[in-house]
Amino acid sequence: MVITMSKQKSRVAGLFVFVISCIFLVVTLFPYAYLVLSSLKPPREVISTTPTLLPSVFTLANYNALFHQLAIGKYFVNSLITAMSGTLLSVFLGSLAAYGLTRFASKLGNLFLLFTLGVRMTPLISVAIPMYRIIGQLGLMDTKLALVLVYTSINIPFVIWMMIGFFDNLPKELDESARVDGCGMFGTFMRIILPISLPGIATTSIFSFMLSWNDFLFALLLTSTSAKTVPVGISEFLTAYGLDLGPMTAAATIFSVPVMLFSFVMQKYIVRGMTMGAVKE
Repeated sequence: MVITMSKQKSRVAGLFVFVISCIFLVVTLFPYAYLVLSSLKPPREVISTTPTLLPSVFTLANYNALFHQLAIGKYFVNSLITAMSGTLLSVFLGSLAAYGLTRFASKLGNLFLLFTLGVRMTPLISVAIPMYRIIGQLGLMDTKLALVLVYTSINIPFVIWMMIGFFDNLPKELDESARVDGCGMFGTFMRIILPISLPGIATTSIFSFMLSWNDFLFALLLTSTSAKTVPVGISEFLTAYGLDLGPMTAAATIFSVPVMLFSFVMQKYIVRGMTMGAVKE
C-alpha cells in the first residue's frame, strides 16, 4: 500500500512538472512563433490594429520586399564574418589566458582576474566613444576588421571567466603526462587541453557568438555602408515617416536562424565528463 501511494505521488509530481514545463515552453516560444507567422502574413495584416495569430493567407511578400528594399545578403555576410571571426579569436585567446592563469596561479594573476571582471561589468556604452576614437585613429572605420577587433576585446573577459572554471576541474596529471611525452606548454594546450575542453568551449562559443551576432551599438557607430550588419540594416525600416513591420519581421526571422543552427551543431559537445578515464588511477 505504501509503495502504491509512493508511486501515485511520484506520478502526480511528474505530471505537475510536465504541465509547468509545457506552460513555460509555450510562453517562451510564443513571441518567436508570432514573429515567424507575422513574416508570412500579407503586409496589411502585419500592421493591422486587430492582430491575429495565423495569417489569412500564407505569403512570402514580406520576404520579397525585404530583398528588394535592403541589401540583406551583404549585411548577412558581414554579420556572419564578424561574429564568427570575433568568436574564434576571443575563444582561442581567452582560453589560452584562462589556461595560463589556472596553471600558474599568483597574486598578479588574481589581480588580472579581478581586472577582467571589472572590464566585463563595465557598461558597453561607457567605452563606445573611446572605441570609436581608437578605430578612427587606426583608419579602420567601416571595415569588418574593426568589428572583429571590438567583438574580440569585448568577449575575451567573458571567455576567461567561463573557461577558468572549466580548466580548474581538469586534472593537472594531464599536463604532466604530456610533458613526459615531450609536449611543451603550448603543445599541451593545443593537443590535450583544447580537445578535452570541447564542452566548455562549445558553451562559451555559443554565448560569445550571440553577443557578437546581436550587437547593434558598435555596428551602428563603426559602420556606414561597406561593413554594415543585419541589426543596423533592420533598423532602417524605422523612419521618421513610419515603421515597415512586414519586411522587418522577415529580416528578424532570417537573422535568428544562424544562432539556432550554431547552437544545434554545438549542443552535442555540451556534455560533462569527457575527461573520465583520461587519467588512470
